[in-house]
Amino acid sequence: MLKWMMVRYTVKADRADENEGYITRVFEQLQREQPAGLRYASLKLEDGVSFMHIVAVDTALEHNPLPQLSAFKEFTAAIQDRCVEPPVTTALQVGGAYGWVGM
Repeated sequence: MLKWMMVRYTVKADRADENEGYITRVFEQLQREQPAGLRYASLKLEDGVSFMHIVAVDTALEHNPLPQLSAFKEFTAAIQDRCVEPPVTTALQVGGAYGWVGM
């Protein structure tokens, strides 16, 4: 069973590229380490400064592996300074899905 979460925030216009760089490094580390029980997607909204992250973690895991990644720690370390709207985390319940792997 998966626990689903969404995180949404808006960065300052002059920091959007920097934010994307952090996100890229997180995905590079995920590719290298491939932690089990984690699904993660990052989306940039059309305005170019708003971001949404979808996270699903296997409930059988003792800990969410995402916050343990060094690249994720770097990404989140100064996120408040980059934001005009800080991150808000919302728990999700999947009502249905099509084409999503591993649901």
